[in-house]
Amino acid sequence: MSRPLRIAMLTHSTNPRGGVVHAMQLSEALSAFGHEVVLHAPDAKRAGFFRETACKTLCIPVEPAPADMTAMVEQRIADYVAHFDMSGTDRFDLFHAHDGISGNALATLKQKALIPGFARTIHHIDHFADPRLMSLQDRSIDEADVFFTVSSLWQKVLRDERGVDATIVGNGVDTGRFSPAWNGEQAALRDTLKLTSGPIFLSVGGIEARKNTLGILEAFRQIRAIRPDAQLVIAGGASLLDHHGYQQEFHLALAGLGSHAAAVHITGPIADPDMPNLYRMADALVFPSIKEGYGLVVLEAMASGVPVVVSSIAPFTEYLGPEDAIWCDPHHPASIAEGMALALVAPVRERVIPRGLEVATRHGWQQTAAAHIGPYQRLPEPAHA
Repeated sequence: MSRPLRIAMLTHSTNPRGGVVHAMQLSEALSAFGHEVVLHAPDAKRAGFFRETACKTLCIPVEPAPADMTAMVEQRIADYVAHFDMSGTDRFDLFHAHDGISGNALATLKQKALIPGFARTIHHIDHFADPRLMSLQDRSIDEADVFFTVSSLWQKVLRDERGVDATIVGNGVDTGRFSPAWNGEQAALRDTLKLTSGPIFLSVGGIEARKNTLGILEAFRQIRAIRPDAQLVIAGGASLLDHHGYQQEFHLALAGLGSHAAAVHITGPIADPDMPNLYRMADALVFPSIKEGYGLVVLEAMASGVPVVVSSIAPFTEYLGPEDAIWCDPHHPASIAEGMALALVAPVRERVIPRGLEVATRHGWQQTAAAHIGPYQRLPEPAHA
């Protein structure tokens, strides 16, 4: 396939989650290279993607998801299959899935001989209590023909546990959009979120066990003992997975903070145009994840001139040097709190902010897109090619 490729890029949702952002940015970068990319997603809200894109998109109207997570996943797989059954697959040279839902849909299309094969990006692997969900996750990986992943950590997991050879493509950041361009817009956003003049610690990703939000909350409680004017903003959280139990536990812990609870601001998903200013007005990003595929928001915060408190685990240790961030042990809130306190110390900020800006300049989406081209050539060609 020496000519420009016609690529069907598939993701699980139109919401601003890391894997969706990666699929979108990859689609835009491949389009800029001259390939014809159409980014697909199920769209129950009929509202389209969370932002305008510089590539073609196709949002598939679907019914609202059932409350049961396994039923939701199975319904979305069926929605995808029904779409391609109706629209056909002939207009594309290759299909690329970024999650278990779209991966299973493509596995079914392959089983029905409607496509010869597909590519799969594995951002991370989840562990579900429901064996049906685990089986679906396995199928979405095992039936693929070409594999990508974002870090050496997950490349090793795939090789050791599944015998899969995946190409590391990493992540990128748009340094034109995410930059330390301080202006009056940050003050306006601060007012909208009802924040005061004290230091702002930002957590992005919502309230989830994987994001260690309870650990962040306990660390914030400790910080308030020395900085009673500190504030915690927990942004994001648009997820198809069920985090209800963990969120209940979090809200019980939040209530236990008493008067300090008023300093915790849970925003939910932030409008995409406001995200650069959300980073800029923060004094630090607190990102002590227990498990992560890559941690795309780390690059966005660094590009915005914000110190990052991050877990001393892979994948962060793969792309960040010892002096690039403020490291913590995610299993000990006191360690997270120490990192948060250090993020407010002038000499530490003067060290990590320039280093973070330098890290961001090394991670462009064009490099990520270019890493896909060679492996794409290994996919079996469709009969209509």
